[in-house]
Amino acid sequence: MFRHCVRGALRGNRNFLRLYSKDVRFGNEARSMMIRGVDLLADAVAVTMGPKGRSVIVERPWTSPKITKDGYTVARAIALKDQHMNMGARLVQDVADNTNKAAGDGTTTATVLARAIVKAGFQQFSKGGNPLEVRAGVLMAVEAVKEQLKQMSRPVETRQEIEQVATISANGDAEIGRLIAEATDRVGPKGTITVKEGKRLKDELDVIQGLRFETGYLSPFFVNTPKGKVEFANALVLICLKKITSLSQILRGLEQSLRKRRPLIIIAEDISGEAMNALVLNKIKLDLQICAVKSPSYGNQRKELLGDIAAATGATIFGDDVNFLKIEDAKLEDMGEVGEAIITKDSTMLLHGKARPEMLKMRIEQIQDELQDPKTKAEQSDRVRQRLSALTKGVAVLHIGGSSEVEVSEKKDRVTDALNATRAAIEEGIVPGGGTAFLRCIPHLEGLKPANTDHQKGIDIVCQALRMPSFTIAHNAGVDAGTVVAQVLNGTGDYGYDAMQNEYGSLLEKGIIDPTKVLRTAISDAAGVASLLGTTEVVITDVRNSDLLAKLAGSGGMGGMDDMGGMSEMDALSALSGMGGMGGMPGMDGMAGLGDMGGDGGSSTSAAEMNEMVKSMPGMENVEVQDIDASMMQ
Repeated sequence: MFRHCVRGALRGNRNFLRLYSKDVRFGNEARSMMIRGVDLLADAVAVTMGPKGRSVIVERPWTSPKITKDGYTVARAIALKDQHMNMGARLVQDVADNTNKAAGDGTTTATVLARAIVKAGFQQFSKGGNPLEVRAGVLMAVEAVKEQLKQMSRPVETRQEIEQVATISANGDAEIGRLIAEATDRVGPKGTITVKEGKRLKDELDVIQGLRFETGYLSPFFVNTPKGKVEFANALVLICLKKITSLSQILRGLEQSLRKRRPLIIIAEDISGEAMNALVLNKIKLDLQICAVKSPSYGNQRKELLGDIAAATGATIFGDDVNFLKIEDAKLEDMGEVGEAIITKDSTMLLHGKARPEMLKMRIEQIQDELQDPKTKAEQSDRVRQRLSALTKGVAVLHIGGSSEVEVSEKKDRVTDALNATRAAIEEGIVPGGGTAFLRCIPHLEGLKPANTDHQKGIDIVCQALRMPSFTIAHNAGVDAGTVVAQVLNGTGDYGYDAMQNEYGSLLEKGIIDPTKVLRTAISDAAGVASLLGTTEVVITDVRNSDLLAKLAGSGGMGGMDDMGGMSEMDALSALSGMGGMGGMPGMDGMAGLGDMGGDGGSSTSAAEMNEMVKSMPGMENVEVQDIDASMMQ
């Protein structure tokens, strides 16, 4: 526990002193610094675009560097030292995040579009354009683009088209395209396909019994892997149709799990109060393998899906008004079993369920009867088919092989992108690829009738941005990008540029296609964030007092440390605690010592000594150090 802390009387406040101040920038100065950050991030991401895009090597702590052509991975890896530049970069990272969550692919396209909109917007504002009116024009143009993409879109109907979508998204890897097309054939267009790192040189497809639903863990405290997931083997499954609030409701289930020394997954409408507290505490303090999962869907759909899960795992459903079984009386035979479980914050996958054959057969027949019932509405039939597919066809697992961890990791990223693109294509159809679909939208924007000149400026910004995906793909292919864009604009329909073969022609015939959903999401997310960035007039960032941090740390007995540049506020406060010194260790960035705990070197610093040191610094005349009693730490 810290024995001293720095307190300040800043602006009449006697709160704990922040070891940083605020930097406020206005107007063009603020915007120009942010755009430098946007440029740096976009430049790094853009090099991966297209079939001839380059790879990026990303440093990772405690493991080997990652080689990737995945734009999302590159975007997430970037953090800039300058606060203003980093703020601009982080806003574009948000664009990539949003696109990745909504479509699962297209993050590079969204980043390229966002940068183009930001830069063109700043140019218009510097010429006197009204930011809010220009933004309105941008959003008007985006709506027109989305409508035009919808009109251009055509449904995915054949295995060949699925293979083409997957191949393009995997940077032209035909083997990945073939593998995903085969997996889609095996489990159906809306079946569950997952990607794992394999243990062999070649990629493999395995179809196993299992199902997936779109809800995940109720608390991140259950996570047991560095990837932010919960992964269990040979787990028990306890299912309750209603809410769980008290420990007594799940005590029997916990006892069974502990007795058998097996992980426990509890699926319920909600778990809160005493029950959740008990689960979290047992996970943290005793490291019990437990996970609470929210039931999928709602109402009758929830009951149907829980019935499917129970049939697939051999579990009994508690809290059902029909069987009147109480979860407090749960026995081992009432609990389901799965060979493997993978749970994220958004989804749950249960594999190798120990289903009771007669129970599973009865459930499948029940769903088949429902599908054939003339009373089943058309909109319900699709959902019923998906449930039937999950119980009969199982889950397709793509095992990605390679000769090294680096190779497998890079390939897995591309397979995941290709799989997401395939799902998006099945959902909303496809359009000509290579940025051609965006170019075909430009003539329709030129026909819009804006209310004023600033609206027209916004439309012009989008027209300019729509050229950039094609431009970037051609640039990465090493050809004159301006000439390529001009020639494609002069064409019609699906006429476009094939960067892999360096030739022009019908992109649909060549299999160069993009999922409509990916492009729609990319332009929408890019315009939303980028146009808001353009309306920014003030930027406020934290400026840490590095001199104070270094002196505070040095006073804690950390002398002789050559590199203090990365020390955080907490590091400095740790030094104040008197946990001093592992002196003479160069480059040990921000490491706290062990002074009062028997460590080497260092001694605690008194409040009076700390006062003298802090007050000697410019602008710190009103700062004082006081002892911290126990009540302050509670």
